[in-house]
Amino acid sequence: MGVKKFIVGTFYDEQVLFPAVKKVRKAGYKLHDVYTPFPIHGLDKEMGLKDTSLHVAGFIYGITGTTTAVSFITWALTVDWQINFGGKPFFSLPAWIPITFELTVLFAAVGMVLTFCWLCQLAPFVKKDHFNPRSTDDTFVMAIECTSKTNEEEAVAFLKSIGSSEVTVENRETGWWIGRYDQDTTRFGKKVEAV
Repeated sequence: MGVKKFIVGTFYDEQVLFPAVKKVRKAGYKLHDVYTPFPIHGLDKEMGLKDTSLHVAGFIYGITGTTTAVSFITWALTVDWQINFGGKPFFSLPAWIPITFELTVLFAAVGMVLTFCWLCQLAPFVKKDHFNPRSTDDTFVMAIECTSKTNEEEAVAFLKSIGSSEVTVENRETGWWIGRYDQDTTRFGKKVEAV
């Protein structure tokens, strides 16, 4: 996990943020992320994000659940423990539909939740560095990653010109680490007080 330099712009109005994202991408800056307190329709397209493939993962998990259910029931009722239920055949697929449906839904739901948490790096023991804690309340935050081509002074002036109310240059960890926010931690090589 590396420490990178970011230029962070703070916005207080989504009507200013939305065109600012378009201008930042058009100017050629590397947009790290935009943090908003609520979803903004169309922002993902303006940021150039690809559509998620979580639905494909859900389909694969669902098919796995269906296959597991049918395979296990077939093995249990036709090979391992053959029982005659009211004259039905041992391979009675219509009678297995409810449990097959339930396992399909269970595998798809649990698999998609775990995949979402893994992709978004969410867990009770995982914490990430925040650019601005108010981004969960009433503030919109745009982070531009500094590259070898980025001129910091020009980028700061550019963000101010497109409506950012305050702009800072910060060094932040881009990954996640195991720990808790309510305990003292060590980041950037020095002790940090609990937040």
